[in-house]
Amino acid sequence: MKPILMVLVFVSASFAGCLSSEDSTTSQVEAIFDFDPDKNIRTDMTIEFDGGASLPANGGLTYKWDFDNDGAYDDTGRTATWSYSNAGDYEVTLTVSDGTNSNSQTRSIKVIDADAQVPEADAGSYSPSSDCEGDSVNSGSYYVVYICEMDKSTSSKSILAKTTVTLDASNSEPCEDDSEPCDDYIAEYNWDLDLLRDEDGDGDPENDADLTGETVDWKELSPGEYKISLTVINGEGLTSSDDVIVYVNYIGKWSDFSIGGNTSNNAVDIDFNFPVTYDDESKNTIKRAAGELVYPKEDSDCTDVVLGEGNNCRAKIDLYGFNSTDEEAGNTSAIGVDQRSSGDCDSENDCVLLQFTGSYHFSESYWKDGEWTMTIRNEMVNDLDIESLTIRLLYK
Repeated sequence: MKPILMVLVFVSASFAGCLSSEDSTTSQVEAIFDFDPDKNIRTDMTIEFDGGASLPANGGLTYKWDFDNDGAYDDTGRTATWSYSNAGDYEVTLTVSDGTNSNSQTRSIKVIDADAQVPEADAGSYSPSSDCEGDSVNSGSYYVVYICEMDKSTSSKSILAKTTVTLDASNSEPCEDDSEPCDDYIAEYNWDLDLLRDEDGDGDPENDADLTGETVDWKELSPGEYKISLTVINGEGLTSSDDVIVYVNYIGKWSDFSIGGNTSNNAVDIDFNFPVTYDDESKNTIKRAAGELVYPKEDSDCTDVVLGEGNNCRAKIDLYGFNSTDEEAGNTSAIGVDQRSSGDCDSENDCVLLQFTGSYHFSESYWKDGEWTMTIRNEMVNDLDIESLTIRLLYK
């Protein structure tokens, strides 16, 4: 029996090898093509078609093109050119084959009259006259809005607020050339709110209709920098796009609270959480995050003498910043008490400012973005009053 068993094992192993080899040579056949131009195609315009993205990319495919959807092949080869003499909607089909298997892709093309005018998209802009604190705001070809929480309670020490931005495309025109008479109209206003995602699968990640309409409300926006695109389509079917950046800044203020004293040889902390985004790929990058702490130089109920150490009423409270993994990114402890009353700080108070810049502190190669913490720290024995803590998240 042993010789027979050995033969069976040998034969089985041989078949296994054959199956493995056969699986490894099997490849998927898939037709994929692009064309240029891919929009605003006019009659008699030469269109270049390219099936080079088809699979497998080993040079063993044949390519057949049907440009007028009549079931007959009009051209062969990986690339081809075609034009249409009449306006209308057409379907183009590419069929690829490796000699055994074949696959087809069909895409739609809209062709318009040669003398039709292109529209002009205008995504609009907006800037308020002042920010949350009454300071003037620069205007430009962008949107900038502020989330203002100027009377926050210490029962909530996290920044969670969102806002709504109104996008206005009313300055768009159905015809780009205003020197010629225009009796056209804008049929569609499409707002693409994420330029990295191709949600409609047409190969263009910047023309999705996430919101539609001449004037729309973009809701639930967190602090951040958002590059978006408006595409308008006129009655002739011609399109025009305009990109714009939306900046959402945040300013929040907590006022009139206190921090406990260091009575057990451990500093007392109060933590405030804030989100920051620094994403180079999406271009959502914070410019600056800052905490400003204002507190009385001397606490109103401070005792003059503590354990024979003399006057202990000169307050000193500091800000510490920690990144999303609780690494300390900076603090104000090295600022002497005599250097805390400059600038806008009045004579009765001390002021300390701790700020972090986008490209330096929040980049992937340094402290990174995410959920950060601004910590108020008291290392003195006395409990101390705090006039205010202001956190600013500025993307513009």
